[in-house]
Amino acid sequence: MQPADLALFLGAVVVLLAAFAARIGTRLGLPALLLFLLVGMLLGPIGFGINFNDLAAAHAIGFAALVLILAEGGLSTNWKDIRPALAPAALLATVGVGVCFGVMTLLGHYVLGLHWSVAALLGAATAPTDSAAVFSVLRGVSLPNHLRSVLEAESGLNDAPTVLVVIALTGVATGDSSAGVLPLLGSIAVQLIGGILVGLLVGWVAGKVSRRITLPSGNLYAIAAMAWAVTAYGTGVWIGVSGFSAVYVAAVVIGNGDLPYQHTTRSFSEGIAWICQIGLFVMLGLLANPDRLTWGSVGAGIAAGLLLTLVARPVAVAACTIWFGFERNERLFMSWAGLRGAVPIILATIPMASNMDRADEFFDVILVLVVVFTCIQAPTLPAAADILGVVDPQMAKDVSIEVAPLDEIAADLLQADVPKGSRLAGVTIRELRLPRNCVVSLIIRGDRSFTPHAGTVLEQGDELLIVVPQGKRRTVAERLIEISRGGRLARWHGLRVQTAD
Repeated sequence: MQPADLALFLGAVVVLLAAFAARIGTRLGLPALLLFLLVGMLLGPIGFGINFNDLAAAHAIGFAALVLILAEGGLSTNWKDIRPALAPAALLATVGVGVCFGVMTLLGHYVLGLHWSVAALLGAATAPTDSAAVFSVLRGVSLPNHLRSVLEAESGLNDAPTVLVVIALTGVATGDSSAGVLPLLGSIAVQLIGGILVGLLVGWVAGKVSRRITLPSGNLYAIAAMAWAVTAYGTGVWIGVSGFSAVYVAAVVIGNGDLPYQHTTRSFSEGIAWICQIGLFVMLGLLANPDRLTWGSVGAGIAAGLLLTLVARPVAVAACTIWFGFERNERLFMSWAGLRGAVPIILATIPMASNMDRADEFFDVILVLVVVFTCIQAPTLPAAADILGVVDPQMAKDVSIEVAPLDEIAADLLQADVPKGSRLAGVTIRELRLPRNCVVSLIIRGDRSFTPHAGTVLEQGDELLIVVPQGKRRTVAERLIEISRGGRLARWHGLRVQTAD
């Protein structure tokens, strides 16, 4: 077998193993990412003997994967859901990260006895929560929208500032930089703001271009959306601002724009993100050599994790959310739900790639912290939500709406489902009260399809095909979600729900 064929075969086997591991992780309540890490370790020196120690390649692959993961997170973010939670989430992602960084730096120096530069790196690397871990675990917890939105938005926004801080601190630790605190903070602020502006601009351009050009396949819209988001990253890096904030903001703008095939785009980007997460964590597992672990590294990782989970994170959450009316139990849950995953481990490769003294030991400490405390926190989140009384059992899954353009008749074809728990079940076509000239043309129920009439009653699991004039697409989508959440009398009860198109 040729080397290229062997690599292709082994890559496919690794992806299959990771897919099966994801299933196991779901049953155990663990993020699948940790099991991907285990697969990488088993492929490494302690298992199949693959020796991967190219730090420059690991650093580059990690950043590339993080770009695509952030793009998927932005494309999947519903702006109308997170908009009410944006202020507390933004505060947690900036001030909260700063508070967590400061507390961990002090604790690392005075409690763990670390040098100031190493303690600061520890604080910076462990400050951000991980979007992939948070999203995957929270799917299994019935939380109120305002609480879920804060946690998800925070995890998507806090990567960019921490990447900049770790890069700057690594330069200080290796002697490549001697900038003072204020110039350093000023540089980070400029890069973040510049990245946000680049993301807004690229997202706006992407929307304008995509609406004017009709592509021959829905999958091409998905590819173009990801390409636009990565373009924002490249543009940001090229002009010297934060590419990570640019890619996330651009993806949010694109994902919430008035574009066709939104569901296809999100499904495609989710698949890309899964591939990136599998490759990233398998690679990190190869880098993590268990034979290199010492009891000192394990002890330091556990001690740092305890300080982070029980002191730094609660202090940061309290400082940032006390102004927004969150109840005490909600703040406690937010403190416990600060999951760490890929980002701290990727950040730990930066000192290694810069040849910082004892960087491999620093990497091992971060690895132990992430693995141990994710295994503790992730499976206990549903029980914690129940004990703290923050579960919302009435929270129904929103109706899924896909749009395909019908250029010849200036209309759109909406495909909507009736998910489990939706109050669309039991509603008749007449009671939908759709705008004029909007027609439910077909219902797919199980293995049969039929043309409905005004008295047809919708059932759970139905798929509806609705022909809508182009100017009424958003109104129809909003109406369907109103009824899905509030029932046939939603409008009379005053429930006003907006939707991302």
